[in-house]
Amino acid sequence: MHLRIRLTCRKYEIWALSFFSLVTGLYVLHFSIALILVNKEVPSTRGMLYPRESETREVRSLDGIWNFVRSDQANPTQGVRDEWYAKELSKSRPTIPMPVPASYNDITTDNLRDHVGTVWYDRKFFVPRSWAKDQRIWLRFGSVHYEAYVWINGQKVVKHEMGHLPFEAEVTDLLNYGAENRITVMCDNALIQTTVPQGRITEVPNDGGMTIVQSYTFDFFNYAGIHRSVHLYTTPRTFIEEVEVTTNLSKDATVGEVFYSVSVNGSAANEADNVLHVQANLYDKEGKLVANATSDGKLGGKLQVNPVKPWWPYLMHPEPGYLYQLEIKLLATNDELLDVYRLKVGIRTLSWNSQQFLINGKPVYFRGFGRHEDADIRGKGLDNALMVRDFNLLKWIGANAYRTSHYPYSEESMQFADEHGIMIIDECPSVDTENYSQELLGKHKSSLEQLIHRDRNHPSVVMWSIANEPRTASVSADSYFELVANFTRSLDKTRPITAAIAVPNTQDKAGRSLDIISFNRYNAWYSNAGRLDMVTQNVIDEAIAWNKRYNKPIIMSEYGADTLEGLHMQPAYVWSEEFQTEVFSRHFKAFDELRKKGWFIGEFVWNFADFKTAQTYTRVGGNKKGVFTRARQPKAAAHLLRKRYFALGRDLDQCSFPDDLFTYIADLIS
Repeated sequence: MHLRIRLTCRKYEIWALSFFSLVTGLYVLHFSIALILVNKEVPSTRGMLYPRESETREVRSLDGIWNFVRSDQANPTQGVRDEWYAKELSKSRPTIPMPVPASYNDITTDNLRDHVGTVWYDRKFFVPRSWAKDQRIWLRFGSVHYEAYVWINGQKVVKHEMGHLPFEAEVTDLLNYGAENRITVMCDNALIQTTVPQGRITEVPNDGGMTIVQSYTFDFFNYAGIHRSVHLYTTPRTFIEEVEVTTNLSKDATVGEVFYSVSVNGSAANEADNVLHVQANLYDKEGKLVANATSDGKLGGKLQVNPVKPWWPYLMHPEPGYLYQLEIKLLATNDELLDVYRLKVGIRTLSWNSQQFLINGKPVYFRGFGRHEDADIRGKGLDNALMVRDFNLLKWIGANAYRTSHYPYSEESMQFADEHGIMIIDECPSVDTENYSQELLGKHKSSLEQLIHRDRNHPSVVMWSIANEPRTASVSADSYFELVANFTRSLDKTRPITAAIAVPNTQDKAGRSLDIISFNRYNAWYSNAGRLDMVTQNVIDEAIAWNKRYNKPIIMSEYGADTLEGLHMQPAYVWSEEFQTEVFSRHFKAFDELRKKGWFIGEFVWNFADFKTAQTYTRVGGNKKGVFTRARQPKAAAHLLRKRYFALGRDLDQCSFPDDLFTYIADLIS
């Protein structure tokens, strides 16, 4: 059987070994004619509230050093066939230690970095006897890239496809209480034409015979592994499964409203004589109760806050990122307390039209970055120290926003953005989308459903991005992105939809389905390399053309130039720090002209920090377009950008300058 077929099929044969499953695993061949796409339903996510302790819940981390085994690339399903999950991995193969959370690629000193296919993790853990008493136990993963298969004590628990997004399963009946347990995870990093993102698997000759090669067109490394934390947590038998929050402000922004809707899971919810109800309490930052309500059996309601402190972006208000705490208590008919869950709430409104994007009725001008979750050694693994450093740098430089290019970021980073008033354009993992098919459409929609389900309550999330640099010149792109955009709106009508488009505006077929047009362009780098005299007018002309075609707000979502820190050349020359600074300055001139037109609403540098890519002769150790190095130290352009962003903050939002923004030069007063 051809290798690509084998690797595609193994994503299905693990859980269903029938011939039909093998056939459905094949991706659809595409032709130059437009496809007829059907708007099919996708599964809805349930639960997935971030694990938080309360009077009724306990949380235990399974992070740490796990055991690790790589499969043979030519035999990726051997571990399933030989049932490695039925016993300790060390009984089947020699294991090595592997940290969780982390990407596995850069941990060892051998060629694990470029491994394609499946790897295995396991570890042992204890569950206290007290957890056996009238509770339900849940196993939750923050993210495994790209596909995960999980067993507890040799029993299969859950399969999940889609890196960068959480999944969970109930394991109450699979655990040994007051005794040792074992968790086993198989992770598959292979990307094909129907995964999100897409890739290709080929078999090519090497010095030893044949080898498997993973290729993809996106410009960042396909890090893999258990990227985010693993938790066990408890809930009561009947518990709060879903909490959905929306907010509103009065026209004068003095009165706030919090609308909440709660879903319940458990036997008590189905008992005819037991009418459950919810008590909702809202507390301010000082812990003072500012609003409360008791719902009826519909388990939803409204809280009114007067006076309210709205959630504002960084530098748009002296107290940005103001958060209230919403406490949800689930009560039985006799007012018996069944469950308690708490989450942070920011009260704000979003609106948009053909000219502007507004928050709390005030026009927003986005100044920020494309970013990556990427760092030395740990790859895309969650690192709280790195996350805090990144947010400190975002605030130091005066940014008010970033795009989660090109996949959902950790839940912890979303919470941090809420607290610091950093606006987020939240992007699903669809990168360089091409070869449109019915199967790809279903997975693309599923990625958005999981993303919106996870992030809908975050005040920092102000926009959904449904793709990055999709091949929207294709005839099939028109109907494909219309279906994706309309599906996204069906899940959330409170936020606008965008996509970062790279094709020329004359060829694009997706923009008509978007609310805000974002475009990526690298003048003086990929286009007219080195020509600093071909930047400003090109940016102005292209932005005007996008607006003229679609009559929608325009954002330049990517621009920049690779820069090797420490390389200085005068006059400016490509790859030098002087060249990056000049490229930025030429763009600034264009942006200032465009802002006068009213419909140009944002500028996003590519990139926040240098990051790793696949090996290629065009990349020296990775992509170097960061204004910060991979170690999070500033290049010369960072200081220029800092002056730019704070100057915009002062002019547009009346923020004050930091004391150290301008270095003392001379007292010129005689």
